[in-house]
Amino acid sequence: MPSPSALLLGLALATCTLATTRAAEFPFPEATIDDLQTRMAAGTLTARTLTAAYLQRIADIDRAGPKLNAVIELNPDALATADSLDAERKAGRVRGPLHGIPILIKDNIDTTDRMATTAGSLALVGAKPQRDAHLISRLRAAGAVILGKTNLSEWANYRGNNSSSGWSGRGGQTKNPYALDRSPSGSSSGSAAAVAANLCVIAIGTETNGSIMSPASANGIVGVKPTVGLVSRAGIIPIAASQDTAGPMTRTVRDAALVLAAIAGPDVRDDATTHIPPELTTALQAPAAARALRGARIGVVRGPFGFHARMDPMLSALVATLRAAGAEVIAPVKIPTLGAFNAAQS
Repeated sequence: MPSPSALLLGLALATCTLATTRAAEFPFPEATIDDLQTRMAAGTLTARTLTAAYLQRIADIDRAGPKLNAVIELNPDALATADSLDAERKAGRVRGPLHGIPILIKDNIDTTDRMATTAGSLALVGAKPQRDAHLISRLRAAGAVILGKTNLSEWANYRGNNSSSGWSGRGGQTKNPYALDRSPSGSSSGSAAAVAANLCVIAIGTETNGSIMSPASANGIVGVKPTVGLVSRAGIIPIAASQDTAGPMTRTVRDAALVLAAIAGPDVRDDATTHIPPELTTALQAPAAARALRGARIGVVRGPFGFHARMDPMLSALVATLRAAGAEVIAPVKIPTLGAFNAAQS
């Protein structure tokens, strides 16, 4: 008869093998927009196949298994949208880099499909917006497949000071896919966890003060908080008009740039968008060029350096890349106190 230790070792090995097998079954791990567009252009992948794979992935590890609770609602029309976009591609029309790409949307952003917009609150269950948020209209026009809505800190963390990051009355507690007992941060918790766990290619989050950047950091992805006005705030449940904005949450910087180019632009419903120089939006849509950052002044806060042997070289390489692209790098930028930092954000 095997010893108890041998049985435990066998069980552990079997569990690891099963987990590895399940992970290998997902056909698009860490896929980027460019990867998927190359396959669709070659005819080896369709938007329907891609969308169905992400829906199955959500069923496997968000609804079951570790139950990440990153997705609060699925779009019942996602596959139909994918079929329509496949038909367009077959007819020779490709709208751009987001054509056929599944995307998840934070549940404080209005969509006029058969999904509610609730900000995670039970008080708004069943609430159906009358029109898309401006950024959603732009995503649809770009050919993205709206896969569903993501969980969040309820009311984008405006429910209360002691509320848990990533918890909402409607969606429960979002889990960090890298460590289920650790905080996913918030308030765009579901969007960050979904991208990290390969529940979608890309996601949209919103930020007033840290709600994109903090969960992006906690879940190991890329998050961008655009300048207020670069992306319209119309159709987003607000907290502070002076700071609110939506932004991309992705696995790579290039994917973030592609999404930002799609959602940025003027909107008559948001006066802040009229104050953004048109050339900035145009530049987002242009191919990257040598010395593309010429004229930009970028400050580097040195406080985060010197604490992590693996991250420090990456940060230094980033600064070198910015300089090589033509940016004037101001380093170090010193923030003397937490009070001064908070004052700069208000």
